[in-house]
Amino acid sequence: MSVPLDMDPQVAETLRQGGPVVALESTVIAHGLPWPGNLETAQAMEAQVREAGAVPATIGLIAGQAIVGMSADQIEGFAREGGSMAKLGSRDLGPAMAQGLDGATTVSATARLAALAEIRIFATGGIGGAHRDCDQTFDISADLMELSRSPVAVVASGAKSILDLPRTLEILESLSVPVVGLGCREFPAFYAVGSGLPLDHSVGSAQDAAELLRAHWQVSSQGLLLAQPVPEGAALSGVQLDGWIENALQDAARENISGKAVTSFLLSRLHEMSAGATLAANRALLLSNATMAGRIAAAWAT
Repeated sequence: MSVPLDMDPQVAETLRQGGPVVALESTVIAHGLPWPGNLETAQAMEAQVREAGAVPATIGLIAGQAIVGMSADQIEGFAREGGSMAKLGSRDLGPAMAQGLDGATTVSATARLAALAEIRIFATGGIGGAHRDCDQTFDISADLMELSRSPVAVVASGAKSILDLPRTLEILESLSVPVVGLGCREFPAFYAVGSGLPLDHSVGSAQDAAELLRAHWQVSSQGLLLAQPVPEGAALSGVQLDGWIENALQDAARENISGKAVTSFLLSRLHEMSAGATLAANRALLLSNATMAGRIAAAWAT
C-alpha cells in the first residue's frame, strides 16, 4: 500500500539505515499547553530525543498532508495557531486528508502514522483512556484501541489522572495490550508517581525495554504502553490531586462540558487550582518521557 507521508529527509534516511527515530505528537503543542510554553516544550522534547541518541519526528497534518518530522517553522506555527486547528484522532485522518485540513494528531493518530512510517517508538505525556462516567457515556479514548492495532511502543506517564485508571487498565488487558512499568511496579497516575494499581510487568532500563520489545514483536503485531512515572521533583500528591479533579468534574458538569472538550477543560481547571503545579509536572514528564524514548530507540536500533 502506498502511504501518502511527507517525511523529513533526516527521518527518512535514519529509518532507511535502521537507525533510531522517536515519534512525537502535535496535539500537546496545539491543544495541550499554552503559548509560549508549548513551543519551548516541543523544542525541548526534540532536543532531549537527540541528546539520547535518536532522531525526533514530530507528526501532524498540514493542508491534508501527513507530515512525519515537522520543521521548526511548522512546529512554531502549530504552537501559535494550534488552538484553531482540528484535533485529530486516528478515525479523522482520512477525512481530514481528503478535505485538505490542518490538524494536530492525538496519541491514536500519531501512533497510526508512526506505524505507517515504520517508526516503533513514540513519546508523549499520558494516553487517553476510560472516562470516569464511561459506564453511562461510553466515553473511551480511541488511544486504547489504536494501541491494539498499531505496533508502536508508547512511552507515557500512564493515563491522564482525570480518567478512570482501573477501567483503563482493564480495557488494555482485554485488548491484549501489555502495560510495562519503566522503573516502577505500579501504574503511574500522570501528575502523581503512582496510582496504587499494580503492574504485571516491569523493566529497569532502556536496554531491558528494547529487549522486551523485540520479544513482544516476535509474537504480536500490537502496540505496548511503556509507563514511566513523572519525575519525583515535579510530582503532585495523589490525595490533593483527587480533590482538585472532583472539583473540576463538578465544574464541567455545571457548564455542560462534554465530548472532546472535557479533557482540555479539566486540565485547564487543574492548572488554575494547582497554581500552575500541574503544568510544571506536565512539562517535566514530557521531557523525561522524550529522553527515555530516545534511549529505548537507540537500544532498539542496535
